[in-house]
Amino acid sequence: MPARSFSVPVVVLSLLAGSAPAKDKIPDDQLKFFESKIRPVLIEKCYSCHSGDTKNGPKAGLTLDSSAGVLKGGDNGPAVVPGNAKKSLLFNALRGIDDVVVMPPKEKLTPDVIADFEKWIGMGAPDSRDGKATAMAIDVEKGKDHWAFQAVKPVTPPKGTEWANTDVDRFVEAKRTEKGLSPVPDSDKRTLLRRVYFDLIGLPPTPEQVDVFLNDTTTDAFEKVVDTLLASPQFGEKWGRHWLDVARYAESSGKERNMAYPHAWRYRNYVISSFNADKPIDQFFTEQLAGDLMGGKDDTEKAERIIATGFLAVGPKSHAERNPRQFALDVADEQTDAMGQGMLGLTVACARCHDHKFDPIPTKDYYAIAGIFTSTETRVGVPNILIARNGSSAITLPSKATVPVAPGISKREFDALNDRLTSLKKQRDEALEESRKAGETPVRFVGIQTQIGTIEGTLAMYDESGQPKKLAMGVVDKFFPKDMPVHIRGELEKTGETVARGFVQVLGGTKPKLTRKESGRRELADWVANADNPLTARVYVNRIWQHLFGRGIVASPDNFGTTGQTPTHPELLDYLAGSFTKNGWSTKKLIRTLVVSHTYRMSSKYHVGNYGSDPDNLTLWRMSKRRLDAESLRDSMYAIAGELDTKPAVASPVAKTSGLTQQFGRFGVATSSDDTRHRSVYIPIVRDNVPESLELFDFAEPSLVSGSRDDTSVPAQGLYLLNNTQVMKLADATVGKLGGRNQSEVKRVDAAFRLVLGRPATKAETDSASKFLNRFKQTEARTSRRPGEIDRTAWAALVQALFATAEFRYLD
Repeated sequence: MPARSFSVPVVVLSLLAGSAPAKDKIPDDQLKFFESKIRPVLIEKCYSCHSGDTKNGPKAGLTLDSSAGVLKGGDNGPAVVPGNAKKSLLFNALRGIDDVVVMPPKEKLTPDVIADFEKWIGMGAPDSRDGKATAMAIDVEKGKDHWAFQAVKPVTPPKGTEWANTDVDRFVEAKRTEKGLSPVPDSDKRTLLRRVYFDLIGLPPTPEQVDVFLNDTTTDAFEKVVDTLLASPQFGEKWGRHWLDVARYAESSGKERNMAYPHAWRYRNYVISSFNADKPIDQFFTEQLAGDLMGGKDDTEKAERIIATGFLAVGPKSHAERNPRQFALDVADEQTDAMGQGMLGLTVACARCHDHKFDPIPTKDYYAIAGIFTSTETRVGVPNILIARNGSSAITLPSKATVPVAPGISKREFDALNDRLTSLKKQRDEALEESRKAGETPVRFVGIQTQIGTIEGTLAMYDESGQPKKLAMGVVDKFFPKDMPVHIRGELEKTGETVARGFVQVLGGTKPKLTRKESGRRELADWVANADNPLTARVYVNRIWQHLFGRGIVASPDNFGTTGQTPTHPELLDYLAGSFTKNGWSTKKLIRTLVVSHTYRMSSKYHVGNYGSDPDNLTLWRMSKRRLDAESLRDSMYAIAGELDTKPAVASPVAKTSGLTQQFGRFGVATSSDDTRHRSVYIPIVRDNVPESLELFDFAEPSLVSGSRDDTSVPAQGLYLLNNTQVMKLADATVGKLGGRNQSEVKRVDAAFRLVLGRPATKAETDSASKFLNRFKQTEARTSRRPGEIDRTAWAALVQALFATAEFRYLD
């Protein structure tokens, strides 16, 4: 069969034809993925042959620079099956298989980029472009008319009725009344207690804690519970994880060469500690952007602030990129995107290849920010190996800093690694000699050199006695900071005018003047973490609101630009943002204000009239039912079983070695969620290898800024709870807390319901459970198992069935 020849753009065209959703219907995460991962590749690799600007017309009759051209198609016809990459000519062309000529013809795309196109096809190939390819006229001054780019305004709360307990309630009540809706009744005390426990610390209340609250008849009983939870060390573990989603936290690089980041755990612990200490968010943001430039009162504080810059270092990176300049640009781009979306709710990185298509952000503004990060050196502590050349050393923390350290290795293990290194170097020299004689590099040389780099990187983490050094990953300024030229269409070799380092013009507020001696990160932090910045406080309080009510006042938490959602309660958003900065940027004060409100205390009961008018509950006429996040689901089963270790984990299993994550098994590194009794926030997150207990229940994608997680309900989730070995073990351990066999069956069933669901069993549920236990025992009696063993297994099956219920997995 002759090879079929066509260009990548032809395939992309067919991919999009008749399948992509309209721009205003594209989910925010898909829009973000297309703009950051797909459009830049099309511009850089395809437009030169397939755009309206080509000198001799577009090849194959295809223009790719507009959705109109995409929908029309090219000479080769359809080449993509939306939702099925393996049946799509595009995917096969990118990989160069099935007799399809590889495209682009001069340089095959990297495996990582090909994987992005595969993922895009799986989404249905969403394309945010509409109409003809016309350049957006950037008018920064007119752009300031957008609500989110205007200064936060002082707002006076409206007058409310007796229903409203707080100013928050008055705003909510006013909007609801405007729509002619009424609130549902309040939650009962059990439901409210379970809700606030999971929301604030991610764990269920014990039966004893439930009883104490039910018996407390004082008027401030709930407020006392809230204050206790805010002061709990588990608070930081719950709310720190929310920020780690935004910070795209992981302990490896991802991409085609997945390199371990052995010191990433320090940043994780910094985040948890910061939330427990209620560190002001303006300081929290400043430390993450420029902590290394802040100094400190002593070595410990200096070390903490250096560790904070791990925010800029933990993102995904293509360490296998052959061109170090391209690698540096890509790292700066990823950091610009993380800062933009994470702290400002703004997709600044979409202006890398062209003026932003939707927001008033010219390409020059992107390079003003990116220049700050290209003047910054990112240090992650991975070795340079032959197949991943863009390694870097870790940062040595101040010698007198009091910081936790990872477990060491014995002197014997250290010496064994040294001996192995010597042996490998000898083998490498032999392989090089073979190479000289054969005139080509033998395959075994690559493997040997990879092992050498890995062992050298591991040895660098310890002193000669095997004690770990005080190392961290983060950033430092380059010796010669400099401004950056615009890269036309994002291409490395096509540069335009040089842009002075600076900030996004459309955002007002205080804009510090940069110096030539530093990268500009200090000034960038001052601009971001400032009450005058119209976005920072709004974006942050919206994130807090979303986690407590299930939906943000702005439903697109990472995008406050013109393609983001408009706020349902704009006055309330500004009121909260203004109060937040006046109250010292305190997360705990903000959360307390929200959870003691009447709005938070409502039940999730259905109301036919309200639902007909507002099915999405935008006016907050009830509390939205929410599913437990993956961590809370896992942690609560461990807690109920009495198996949860609530002590903070000091380091991470990944801290034992450097190098490729594929080698973890060889070095005894465990990354499964079943290998630790600690809370889920301490489970190692290796990109492309997220533990099943988290991934199945919509864990955040660790390579992207994730202000909100997916909320799916698929059969695999139920099958996991009914068949996973660890869930079975936890159910069995819970049986030991139901009382001995001398207790009545009724009391033991009731104890199971109180432990798992936080409430007593009803008469009907007790009867049903009794029938289940009897049937189970009768069936198992046919085996050779002992009666006592059969009895315990039956009770464990009952507990496991409760774990699998919707009532356990959801918050009312």
